Amino acid sequence: MIDIEKILPIWKVENGTMISMQGDVTIAYKVELPETGTLSADAFEVAHQAFVKAIRVLQEGMIVHKADWYQKAKVKADFISASESPLSFASEKHFNERPYLDHSCYIFLTQRPLNRKLSSSAYCNILRKSIAPAGEMDERLLRNFQSCAGQFETILTDSGLFNLQRLDDDELAGSANSPGIIEKYCFLLGGNEAPLIRDVHIRDGIRVGDKQVELYCLSDATDLPSFCGSRINYDKYSTDKTKYSIGFASPLGQFLDCNHIFNQFVFISDSRKTLKALEAKKLRLHSLSAYSRENAISRDACNDFLNEAIGQQRLPVKAHFNVMAWSDDLMELAGLKNKVGSAMAAMDAVCKQETDGAAQLWFSAMPGNAGDFPMNETFDTFAEQASCFFNIETSYRSSISPFGLRLGDRISGKPLHVDVSDEPMKRGFTTNRNKFVIGPSGSGKSFFTNHMVRSYYEQGAHQVIVDVGHSYKGLCDLVGGYYFTYSENNPIRFNPFYIGEGDELDTEKKESIKTLLITLWKKDDERYTRAEYVAVSNALSLYYDYLNLHQEIFPCFNSFYEFLMEEYLQVLEDGKVQQRNFDIDNFLYVLNPYYKGGEFDYLLNATENLDLLHQRLVIFEIDKCKDHPILFPVVTIIIMEMFISKMRKLKGIRKVLLLEEVWKSIAKDSMATYIQYLFKTVRKFFGEAIVVTQEIEDILSSVIVKKAIIGNADCKILLDQSKYQNKFDEVQALLGLSDLEKTLVMSMNKANDPTKKYKEVFISLGTQCSKVYRTEVSLSEYLAYTTEESEKIMVQAYADKYGDIARGIAVLAAELLSGKKIF
Repeated sequence: MIDIEKILPIWKVENGTMISMQGDVTIAYKVELPETGTLSADAFEVAHQAFVKAIRVLQEGMIVHKADWYQKAKVKADFISASESPLSFASEKHFNERPYLDHSCYIFLTQRPLNRKLSSSAYCNILRKSIAPAGEMDERLLRNFQSCAGQFETILTDSGLFNLQRLDDDELAGSANSPGIIEKYCFLLGGNEAPLIRDVHIRDGIRVGDKQVELYCLSDATDLPSFCGSRINYDKYSTDKTKYSIGFASPLGQFLDCNHIFNQFVFISDSRKTLKALEAKKLRLHSLSAYSRENAISRDACNDFLNEAIGQQRLPVKAHFNVMAWSDDLMELAGLKNKVGSAMAAMDAVCKQETDGAAQLWFSAMPGNAGDFPMNETFDTFAEQASCFFNIETSYRSSISPFGLRLGDRISGKPLHVDVSDEPMKRGFTTNRNKFVIGPSGSGKSFFTNHMVRSYYEQGAHQVIVDVGHSYKGLCDLVGGYYFTYSENNPIRFNPFYIGEGDELDTEKKESIKTLLITLWKKDDERYTRAEYVAVSNALSLYYDYLNLHQEIFPCFNSFYEFLMEEYLQVLEDGKVQQRNFDIDNFLYVLNPYYKGGEFDYLLNATENLDLLHQRLVIFEIDKCKDHPILFPVVTIIIMEMFISKMRKLKGIRKVLLLEEVWKSIAKDSMATYIQYLFKTVRKFFGEAIVVTQEIEDILSSVIVKKAIIGNADCKILLDQSKYQNKFDEVQALLGLSDLEKTLVMSMNKANDPTKKYKEVFISLGTQCSKVYRTEVSLSEYLAYTTEESEKIMVQAYADKYGDIARGIAVLAAELLSGKKIF
C-alpha cells in the first residue's frame, strides 16, 4: 500500500492554477453548454468550428482535457415551502427521490514544459513509489500559455453557445467543508456530497471505496468511425420528414445512463515534427508495400493524411477519448460494457475495454495531470476531426426566475422550474407575455393549461378564464374561485351594479354599465341617438347618488329599475330631461324581462360572487350561452369590464385572461374588437392574454387569430401534432416556426418513458428559445385537472363524502396508490 500523498501528481494550487510535480501548469474552467435539442444543424457546426478555432490558437506542448461528469443523483423535495398547497405538496412527494444524471462540464488547459519527458503506459508516475517536484516553468512560456488560455476562453464565449467560468483555488483544491475538483475526482464524489476519503485500489482493476471503475477507450484510429461530424440523427425523435439532431458525441453524454466521466484529450505538438515523422513513415510503408497489402493501404492512408494537412492547412494533433464508468451495484456493473458499447456503436465506433493500462489512464485523467498522459494511447488526427468527439450538449436547466411553473426534463423526468412569462422578456426573447396554445383532443392540452393556471394562482396572479367544456371546474372548486355557468336549475347570475370594497364608480365602470343597458335596449342593427345615451348616463348617475342617500338599498338591476319607475319618472315630469329625447316607457318595457318576475330576472341581480375585482380566479363557462342572443352579449360585456378593471386598478399584480375554445364567440363583433385591443395593450399593465384552441383549422379560418392574436403572442405552445405531420408546413409558415422548431414539434411523445404517465409539450419563446418538456403531474394534480367525465364524477363523489374537494382528492389519491380503488 502506498500513501497517495507520495504519488499525488498535483504539487500545489495557487492563483487559480494547478501545478504538477513535473512542472505542468493547468488552468480549469467550468463550462455551461447548450441544452440538448436547442441546436439546429447550423448551430452544431458553429459550436464545432468554435472549438476548432480555439484549439488552433494554442501553442506547442499544450493539452486540452475536456471532462464531462455524469453522476446519478436524486431529486430532493422541498416539503416546507410546498406545505401550504395540497397540490404542490403532492407534486413534491411525487418527484421526491426521482433519479437523474447530474452533469458538470470542465475544460482543463495544461502547458507542459518544453523539456518534459513524455509518459507512456510503461513509464507513468502512478507506477513510481514517490514523486519529487520538478523545477519551475520558463516565465516566457508561462506568459504565452496564459495568453493562449485567454484567447481560447474568448473564442468559445464569443460563439454565444458556451459560457466559461474559471475555477478558483477553493474550487480546485477544496476547503474544510467543500471538496474541490481534485478531491471529487479521486474519491468519485457527487456534486452535493460532503468531503469523504475513500481507499483507491489499482491492482486487478480500479476500485474507489465500494465503487468498481471500468475504462472504455477510443485510442486507436482503426476503432474510430469512418465518418465524423458535428451532429448525428437521433432516430427515436426523428420522423420521415424531420431529423432530430444531437451532438456527434452525445451518445457518450447524457444519453449514457450510468455514472461516468467522458474524457476528451487533444494534445498540441510541433506540427512540423509530426508531418516530418509521417513522411518518414510513409516512405517506410512504401518500401514494404510490395510485401503486404496492409502496408500499401497504410501508405495510402498516411499519404492522404499528409495531403490533407498541407493542402487544406489542417492542424495535426494527437487525441484520445475514454469513458470512465463506475457502479457499486454488481447487477448494474455487469451491464456497463453493453451500455457503453452500444453508445459507441451509435457513433459507428468500436469500444475497447481497457484493463492493463486502466490505472495509468485513470491517473492521467485527474484534473491537472494531463501532462502525464501515456502517449502510446493516442492517435494522430486533425483538430477538425478531434473536435467532433467533444460533447457539446447538456440537460435542461431550471430557470432562476422566481416566477414560473413546474415541468419535466424530457429525457430524465427531472422536475424543472420554467418561466415562460417574465424571464423571456428580460432576456429579449419576447416582447410580450401573451400565449397561443394548440392541442388536439387527448394531447394533454387541458392538463397543461390547468397546471399553468394553478401555478399562476399559487403565485398571486389574477386570472379570468372563458371556457367551454368545464375544464377548470375541479381546480376552481379546489381554490375557491368564482365559477359562472348556465343551467336550467342554476342559471348564470351577475351584478354589474355592485361596487365592491376598495372599488369605486369610475368612468370605465359607468361606461360598461351604460353599454350593457343600451345593448339590452337596442337591437344589433338599431342605432341609438346621442340624446338617448346622455339620458341613460344621467339616469345612472342619479341612481348612484340615490344609493348614497339610501344605503339600505342593495345595488342591483331590480333597485335600478325601481329607481327609474319611481324617482327618475319624477325627474322627467319636472322637465329636467326632455321626454321627446328619451322614450322612458319604451326603455322600461324592453328592460322589464330583467326585472323581478321577468324571464331573465336572475341575470343581473346576483347576491353572491360579487367581488370580481379582488377574486383571483374567475371562470366563465359559456358553452350553453355562447349562441344565446340575450345572455352572450351580457357575458361579453361583464368579462370586458371586469378584466379591464383588473388591468387598470390592480397595480403590480399579474393579470391573465385565458380564452379556451371560444372561437365562435370571439368571431363576433362584440368580442373580436376587444380581443384585438387586449392582445396589443395588456403587456403595459403587467398582464398576459392566452388563447387555447383544439384544431389547427381554427387558426386558418379565423382572421382575428391570424392578424391580432398570433402576431401579438410571442409564446407559442403546441401539444401533440402527429396527426398533422403531413400538412404542418402551412401551420409552420403561419406561426413563423423555424425548421428546428418543426422538428421539435414532430418529435413529441415519440419516445416517452413507458413507466411514467405524461404528455410532452413544445414551448417556443419568440423563436429564439424552443424546448420540449414533460407535463408530468402527481396523482392528486391529475384528479384536480381531469376532464374525463367518469373520473370527475368519482372526484365529486369523494368531495361530497369527505366534506370538500381537497380532502376528497387526497383520500381518492391515497386509495388509488394503494390499489384499494381503480378507475
